[in-house]
Amino acid sequence: MTGKGASRARRGRPRQAEVARLAGVSQTTVSLVLGGNKQGITLHEDTRRRVLAAARELGYVPDPAARRLAAARNNLLGVFSFTATFPTAVEHSYYPFLVGVEQEAAARGYDLVLFTGSSSGSQAAAPGALERVRLADGCLFLGRHLPADGLRRLVEHGYPAVHVGRHEELAGLAWVGVDYVAASFEVVRHLEGLGHRRVVLVREDDEAPASTDRERGFRSGLAGPGAGDAVVRTADPASDITPGWLRARLAEGVTAFVAEETDTGAAWRALLAAVDGAGLSAPDDLSLALLGSPPADLAARPEPAGFDIPRAALGAAAIRMLTALLAGETADEPLVACAFRPGTTAGPPPAAP
Repeated sequence: MTGKGASRARRGRPRQAEVARLAGVSQTTVSLVLGGNKQGITLHEDTRRRVLAAARELGYVPDPAARRLAAARNNLLGVFSFTATFPTAVEHSYYPFLVGVEQEAAARGYDLVLFTGSSSGSQAAAPGALERVRLADGCLFLGRHLPADGLRRLVEHGYPAVHVGRHEELAGLAWVGVDYVAASFEVVRHLEGLGHRRVVLVREDDEAPASTDRERGFRSGLAGPGAGDAVVRTADPASDITPGWLRARLAEGVTAFVAEETDTGAAWRALLAAVDGAGLSAPDDLSLALLGSPPADLAARPEPAGFDIPRAALGAAAIRMLTALLAGETADEPLVACAFRPGTTAGPPPAAP
């Protein structure tokens, strides 16, 4: 490797920044390569060779003081939730996600720190509430709704952050996500394959990306009449989705009802309560489907048709992206695909009387 800097007389020892410029990589990547990559982060062999060649050409010798400073890095990855404290039961929806996070972090030589003290209510949005995540080298963030100002400050200051779930609204925030569009589309086409021509989606009334993606997939799967009023948005599912509401929709010709999965499961709970209150059952009188997995406390109910989110795979993908950011590399993870679940709550529509 040759370059302009190689022929110039130098004063003092070469620095890692000069090695990075000559090799055409980030200074973080140079530090990883010359430090022996103790974190076990995947680096292309060509990248490693270019860094070593640049270091040899410049006569780079590690500075003992710089080594001591680098050793002060905590080797910690943070996990911060905006919605609820972290689970102690394996049934909790976050549990498999944390399993994937832990396994991938351990494989890459990192420890984890869970930030829970201000992960609920308005405290997470308070000024400076997120600053303490700087104890970790980088942090994963979970939650349906984010305090954008606090996260924006972290990202603008160059702090490595990854959100679990699509979040394109905050420029510069890296994210890993689930392909809810394709999974929801598959559920609707399954119902239509069973013979349903009028299907309604019940969802919470907000703009969370996971909800809008599910609705987009649902609408893209619809065929035939009735698509215009096929989505019901409600801020209070328990009050709005009643046995009377359900019977009225059945009288209009609706034969299948779909709900979205959220942290509370409010839409699915309301739909089940309405079916019970109307004295009906699925799939004999109507079909039900859930875009996600049911809450743990409803596990004894019949398994709903729908899809399962591979949360462990999502957690591992989030760690891979975060460690790539720490290495100064391009962070890119494909959307995680969901597995279709046939369940027992969907069947052909009942015969007309």
